[in-house]
Amino acid sequence: MNPTSMADAEALASELVEAVGGVDGVTRVACPPFVALSAVAGALAGSGIGVGAQNAHPEAKGAFTGEVPLGMLAGLCAYVIVGHSERRQLFSETDAFINAKVNAVLTAGLMPILCVGETMDERDSGRAKAVVRRQVSAGLAGVEPEQANSIVVAYEPVWAIGTGRAATPEMAQEMCAVVRSEVGVALDADGGIVPVLYGGSVNPGNADSLAAQPDIDGALVGGASLVAADFAAIVRAFAPA
Repeated sequence: MNPTSMADAEALASELVEAVGGVDGVTRVACPPFVALSAVAGALAGSGIGVGAQNAHPEAKGAFTGEVPLGMLAGLCAYVIVGHSERRQLFSETDAFINAKVNAVLTAGLMPILCVGETMDERDSGRAKAVVRRQVSAGLAGVEPEQANSIVVAYEPVWAIGTGRAATPEMAQEMCAVVRSEVGVALDADGGIVPVLYGGSVNPGNADSLAAQPDIDGALVGGASLVAADFAAIVRAFAPA
């Protein structure tokens, strides 16, 4: 729920245009709260910065008070974040519900950003890889191989989100490689087609080392995206040399 006002959302979008609108070779996407989508999309129009929604409901219509259908998002954005750890943890979203969203987003002609990642307990008990493989496999169930180029997967260790505690580049690389491998199995396709992002306290100080890892194609940026200069530094870290 950031920024917390429409004026701040529009101002940040304008700052992003100035900061990263001219950076080539990197896909840049801003995902504001629902009510700010239209204003932010207008501010970013023509800048080369895409727009995404933070969530969506898989049903086209119905009595789901407070939810937003994909038909209302079409034309406002091109991406939809699905299965973010906060949706899983705070709103009890299951693998099956997240999978329904992935397929609904694809049917709507938008691109899902499927988020996966383990909790600290799961990591400490040695289950991190198994948990992430399960989330990837379940999240992509029913997706056809030819849809591989319409999907993004983000690995976000729950214990590193908003805590200031980031996984080391080596830890992030190890898990992103697991994600890529499981994506290939789940889609019966080349896992290299699907961009794999790392999310979890990404900031200007660690972006370069994360970008240097072979299986990390980009970043799902949290708090650092609220400061245009910080976001710009991360974007440039992933720009072609």
